[in-house]
Amino acid sequence: MRIFDPHIHMTSRTTDDYEAMYAAGVRAVVEPAFWLGQPRTTVGSFTDYFNSLLGWEPFRAAQFGIQHHCTIALNPKEANDPRCVEVLDVLPRYLAKDRVVAVGETGYDSMTKEEDEALARQLELAREYALPVLVHTPHRDKATGTRRTVDVVREAGIPPEHVLVDHLNELTVATVADSGCWMGFSIYPKTKMSEDRMVRILREYGTDRMLVDSAADWGSSDPLKTRKTADAMLADGFDADTVDKVMWRNPVAFYGQSGRLDLDELEPGPDAAALYEGNSIRRGGE
Repeated sequence: MRIFDPHIHMTSRTTDDYEAMYAAGVRAVVEPAFWLGQPRTTVGSFTDYFNSLLGWEPFRAAQFGIQHHCTIALNPKEANDPRCVEVLDVLPRYLAKDRVVAVGETGYDSMTKEEDEALARQLELAREYALPVLVHTPHRDKATGTRRTVDVVREAGIPPEHVLVDHLNELTVATVADSGCWMGFSIYPKTKMSEDRMVRILREYGTDRMLVDSAADWGSSDPLKTRKTADAMLADGFDADTVDKVMWRNPVAFYGQSGRLDLDELEPGPDAAALYEGNSIRRGGE
């Protein structure tokens, strides 16, 4: 089984996670730029982070046989902080990079005027750089935020097939399905979506334009949820080809619109300890 996790924050994960993901069949990931939990106060903290998504993280993933791409944006939560708004001015230098396959995560957190302005600006950049867009739907009042997202995308003139609206659930999937945008579902241990609920949605709405991700980050999450959802699909009677469509061909089709996907197979390299050879840091504090 081959798996492409279209939304995972590996900056927050360990090398053990990479190892387990490879063993579970994960061969490619997309890591969207997101809120790191601690407020950032300067543009430089963002550029350092963006540089790591384009340099260090692809190298780290490659040691474990996984292709790593990213999406770049000012996330909606930090769009409300005036100290961060200047990040919008530096995005163009990153959106031209080879392994950037979309603008994202943009979208809504609290549905403020500042978030409206940041989303509009980033949709403009997506058009300018001919990139797809990854949109974050808010944790609160999700149905309203999803409808508003679809309306803004339509008003911006972005083709719906270039937009992935993520973190959907049973209350929001129909809105996005009717819009023509791609539908993203984050499978979590306790919140967002579960494997069984995802299988029921696939039964009801079909598998076209459907993406399943783990969205694993620094919180309670699981980087193996893509594989667990694939297993749940098989257990429910979906055949292997349909599972491959959802877990591999759909994310390839969406992010492939960037023209920047590199899916050449990688051989796992040295283990994590070898990455630190010659460094004073050793495992276990040795």
